[in-house]
Amino acid sequence: MSIEVNGRKTDWVENESVKKLLTRIKYTFPLVVVKINDKLVLRKNFDKTIIPDKSKIDVIHMISGG
Repeated sequence: MSIEVNGRKTDWVENESVKKLLTRIKYTFPLVVVKINDKLVLRKNFDKTIIPDKSKIDVIHMISGG
């Protein structure tokens, strides 16, 4: 059982939320956008959204500059 995060295979963990996945794979950027199977996950739902097995997850870092 596995999932794909930004094109890389990683182990799927049963009942793992988006928030827990981001912690596990050490994504520490404060501003990220997450899509699971091309569907946007709202930031306020990161701790409630459970990742299904065989999902394709895109984590996009938001960068600001000036």
